[in-house]
Amino acid sequence: MYDRILVPTDGSEGMGRVVAHAARLAAVHGATLELVYVVNTAAVANLPMETSWEGVSEMLREEGEGALDAAEQRARSTEAEVPIERVLLEGNPAHEIVSYADRGDCSLVCMGTHGRGGVSRLLLGSVAERVVRSSEVPVLTVRVGEE
Repeated sequence: MYDRILVPTDGSEGMGRVVAHAARLAAVHGATLELVYVVNTAAVANLPMETSWEGVSEMLREEGEGALDAAEQRARSTEAEVPIERVLLEGNPAHEIVSYADRGDCSLVCMGTHGRGGVSRLLLGSVAERVVRSSEVPVLTVRVGEE
């Protein structure tokens, strides 16, 4: 049923639960696990012009590689032995996740959600919600937190 499972990570502590769930699901279906981190370039668009984009970009890419390292380590620590691919993208996270899922022939997006509601969600927004609303690929959300 699933050939390629896309798992966006933000590097947060609770993502281990999401990655482990996706890895077990990939093992059951004989699927490849695609770990993705999106460097949010929109978040740094308002930096003062004196700021060195190269320095900021390098720092954000290193942060992304660290998040991918942690996600890969978590996936490999499960009993599920699945092929793993890693991708570092740049742009608006929700847009890049949806675009990559379409381009990469992904059959499922498995992503974490913090479960915020009310004013918190309104003020902070939700990448997961935007992906769910705009993705043609099915999206499975897993509440971020302890296992």
